[in-house]
Amino acid sequence: MGAMTRTVVIDCFPESLWRYRKGWAVVAVDVVRATTTAVTAVAAGRRCFPAPSLEAAVPLAARLDNPLLVGELGGNMPYGFDLNNSPAALAERDDLGRPMILLSTSGTRLLCEAAGADAAYAACLRNYGAQAAYLVDRHARVAVVGAGARGEFREEDQLGCVRIADCLLEAGYQPQGPTEELAARWRDAPVDAWTNGQSAHYLRSTGQLDDLAFILTHVDDVDAVFQLDGQELTMTSVSAKARGPGSVRSPSYGVAP
Repeated sequence: MGAMTRTVVIDCFPESLWRYRKGWAVVAVDVVRATTTAVTAVAAGRRCFPAPSLEAAVPLAARLDNPLLVGELGGNMPYGFDLNNSPAALAERDDLGRPMILLSTSGTRLLCEAAGADAAYAACLRNYGAQAAYLVDRHARVAVVGAGARGEFREEDQLGCVRIADCLLEAGYQPQGPTEELAARWRDAPVDAWTNGQSAHYLRSTGQLDDLAFILTHVDDVDAVFQLDGQELTMTSVSAKARGPGSVRSPSYGVAP
């Protein structure tokens, strides 16, 4: 009996995750901004607990010691929260001993829904290379899923998903669904190719330029993967040994000035 065919699929929206349960690894991607915020927090040494809803965040906060409440719903910071869903603002804080509860309209819901798979990871432009390399030969079936917003598979998430999936394609994984079409569209795109889209427009129109700049200047700079372990997102550094003999480095992408 031959080895299982290794496959990778790009998909979008929390509602799609019922397709990827037993036998799948799911990589949740929400570049603007939930997984960027989560990766930034844990990489700095802060504990991170993604919450799928405000109703889930409240009892979780009660169980943690002086938690930092970070997030947005519908673009607005919920009452009683400490910080918007802002990786730039979070990176400036030095209270790393405070565990973070992270809530967002779709990104944290996507990540929490992914817990039904064999493995659930949070990834963004900061760690796409490490994430892709870590997946190779560890998971035969990988779904890279964008969070989406207002029924739209946002351009920055398409680009982020492709940067992970394309590495797997180079390693011999077979594409499923729209993966090949999306890879052809985005694999040669510079990192700022999405900045004429709705998400970038939203950040500009609401004066959140720090987050736009943060995302564009922190690309493939974290050599780690971030996996959901129960309710907590934990970090595994990806050394050369951890990458494994069959893994690959990410393709060389151009970064626009």
